[in-house]
Amino acid sequence: MTHAATAVDTQCINTIRTLAMDAVQKANSGHPGTPMGLAPVGYTLWSRFLRYHPEHPDWPNRDRFVLSVGHASMLLYSLLHLAGVVEIDAHGKRSGQPAISLDDIKQFRQADSKTPGHPEYRMTTGVETTTGPLGQGCANSVGMAMAERWLGQRFNRDGQVLFDYNVYTLCGDGDMMEGISSEAASMAGHLKLENLCWIYDNNTISIEGHTELAFSEDVIKRFQAYGWHTLHVTDANDLQALSTALETFQANTGAPTLIVVDSVIGYGSPHKHNTAAAHGEPLGDDEIRLTKAAYGWPQDSSFLVPDEARSVLQEALLERSQPLYDAWQQQLSQLEHDQPELADELRRMRAGEMPEQWQSDLPHFDSDAKGVASRAAGGEVLNAFARQIPWLLGGSADLSPSTKTNLTFDGAGRFSADDYSGRNLHFGIREHAMGAIANGMALSYLRPYTSTFLVFSDYMKPPIRLAAIMELPVIFVFTHDSIGVGEDGPTHQPIEHLTQLRATPGLLTLRPGDANETLELWKVALAQTHRPSCVVLSRQPLPTLDRTKYAPATGAAKGAYVLAGADEPQVILLATGSEVSLVVAAYEQLKSEGIAAQVVSMPSWELFEDQDQAYRDSVLPPAVKARVVVEQAGPLGWDRYVGQTGAKVVMNSFGASAPLAKLQEKFGFTVENVVAQAKQQIQLTQH
Repeated sequence: MTHAATAVDTQCINTIRTLAMDAVQKANSGHPGTPMGLAPVGYTLWSRFLRYHPEHPDWPNRDRFVLSVGHASMLLYSLLHLAGVVEIDAHGKRSGQPAISLDDIKQFRQADSKTPGHPEYRMTTGVETTTGPLGQGCANSVGMAMAERWLGQRFNRDGQVLFDYNVYTLCGDGDMMEGISSEAASMAGHLKLENLCWIYDNNTISIEGHTELAFSEDVIKRFQAYGWHTLHVTDANDLQALSTALETFQANTGAPTLIVVDSVIGYGSPHKHNTAAAHGEPLGDDEIRLTKAAYGWPQDSSFLVPDEARSVLQEALLERSQPLYDAWQQQLSQLEHDQPELADELRRMRAGEMPEQWQSDLPHFDSDAKGVASRAAGGEVLNAFARQIPWLLGGSADLSPSTKTNLTFDGAGRFSADDYSGRNLHFGIREHAMGAIANGMALSYLRPYTSTFLVFSDYMKPPIRLAAIMELPVIFVFTHDSIGVGEDGPTHQPIEHLTQLRATPGLLTLRPGDANETLELWKVALAQTHRPSCVVLSRQPLPTLDRTKYAPATGAAKGAYVLAGADEPQVILLATGSEVSLVVAAYEQLKSEGIAAQVVSMPSWELFEDQDQAYRDSVLPPAVKARVVVEQAGPLGWDRYVGQTGAKVVMNSFGASAPLAKLQEKFGFTVENVVAQAKQQIQLTQH
């Protein structure tokens, strides 16, 4: 098929370029060079290949376009504007307003605008994922492609195809250098995700200068080693070559595709093209005039969208996608008629709802002094929920025998290149990519979970943070949560990690104290629709508390609750996770000595802070100043609950390699020490 550029094509491409230049200049901030170089690539993909209905940008079977080079956000905003994409409001309804108006583009990088410096999911219709930290968008796209494979296996029945979309990702030199992209690409090749296409903007420029300063590998050979198809377009302005490459991707089977496109950053700028100066700063008024002259554009124009360019992209998308959208709607209606339960499942997935009976047939854990590790209880609970929630799926970074996150019931299956219907995901030792892939799956209607050891949450901080920014209800399971790891030593014993997670806005950190709290907190995590959760679990057995003697575990859902104690306590003992049973033992010792103490289990600071002041005061009465917190983690943040004078039995150093009992004695996690600290607190506050 002939795809040579027409005069109208060139005009549309230059419209994208000049909008990027003008927006960055007006904001006096931004990255004009990459949109200028990539404008032909974006335009070719959207005008000739992308399956995307501008009036229905939430169509489930649309192709996904991921701008992993998020600093080039003006490329995406310009495409959304020219495509006439209609805004979807916070209630999931079409507002009738444009997703991106010309006024929105003029407000680029300004407060409360729909055109922030990097694309933000939920803020701007048409933005499929929040990008900016390089490599994250690449890994998100792998999750989206995996989700399509799973959705197709589940919903494509009897010749009816509800899911067969492709995922296109624009990435750059920075993405290629970041390790997360290597992890994600390796997994995509292993899974043979033929619906995934990365378009690599090989402009050889980074902030410090030409990439030869630090980057000299053969990217094509690297991706061939991953098992990808690879193609090379030597001129980003060659629409014919771009189109041929994209046609080749669509015809290929059995592997993802990498299209390397050689581009010139700041294309057309007489003095700044192919330089770092075009990357992250405005071109300047004089240079913009010269660049527009080079394009044959009115030099004194600003934010010009010629009439001839205003409808070309929208009409091309509608012509291609309207018949596909209509056919999809007919197939959905057929599914609703033939298989109403399956259709209801899809409706609930799209709406973020759970199945009606998702909390039925759950386990109960009887009191047991020896108890069970919360990781083991968590595995049992996870399996019970997963039986009721077909779209709950996930896996670990090669640690599921330790994290206990395997789905073991009949039919759970294993997600692989041979069977995309499985629900056990094997991420391999790729924590960086695992979190970002899970985010991509959550952006595609699934409820994913991941798992690894808590100490390795360091490797997953960027995707956890982005899940919180995007308000995605991903569940991150972390086990081996304390010095209870024992002989593995300080490299595997998390200390500062709970503090780091708790410091992340919008993230729930849930550390249950026994098996029944584990059940209650899994309920909380799964009930979220706009909030990610970290479920933090122990390696070692924790006593299962006698709930006829102590308060019901349902109190955990409020973040903190009075587990046991006097109505008018002299001292409050707070703890989370594995330390709850320790403070219960200390409480019983104090009680036997006639000292009125109260135990507070506090599995989640965030849930507790969500409660009203009256409830919080009932759990932590302001009049009771004598307080002791016990947690096998760093001290930072506990002052808010125990005050400046409260005692903190915590970790003020890294751990050590030794059996757990020896470590508990070494670092003061003993009944004797907690009792002594409580008595000292009472003495201090009585004077």
